[in-house]
Amino acid sequence: MAVRTQWTVEHSCSHEVVHDLSNRPADKRAGFARWLAGRDCTDCWKAARDADTESKEEWLAAKRAEEQQAAVGWAKQFDMPQLEGPEKALAWGERSRHQLMTSAHTALVVEGSWDEADWAELEEKARSITRAGWWIDQRDAEGTDLLELLDAAGEDDRVTENPFR
Repeated sequence: MAVRTQWTVEHSCSHEVVHDLSNRPADKRAGFARWLAGRDCTDCWKAARDADTESKEEWLAAKRAEEQQAAVGWAKQFDMPQLEGPEKALAWGERSRHQLMTSAHTALVVEGSWDEADWAELEEKARSITRAGWWIDQRDAEGTDLLELLDAAGEDDRVTENPFR
């Protein structure tokens, strides 16, 4: 007589499901059926995963909105220019600029040896970089590297002068 291939499993979610275990070796089926019994059924697992994904997406959207509000407020407070680039990159660029500038200020002024005059010079250089993509590209940089990165920025990354202003 052959080892059965159909196993009725009562899952931890209390749903009873018939599983076809014919794709498993005969000597592994009973153990796998016991393992399945300790888990939610597929439908409950998917529902929990989807609900978790929705709550993560809501949390992330709220966090991004909060970061965006902080970045916009900071840019106004410190007279930073509007960034340029594709519409979908602008907000990300603003957040990236804010995070890198804040990180740099902490590392160089608060924890470092820079004074406000040194920082004012760096801020002026930062104001000249208006391409959102440049700030996005630097999003993982260390704050202590910002001065070197600003010096290395190309003309395509800098303020474009409008002769009609």
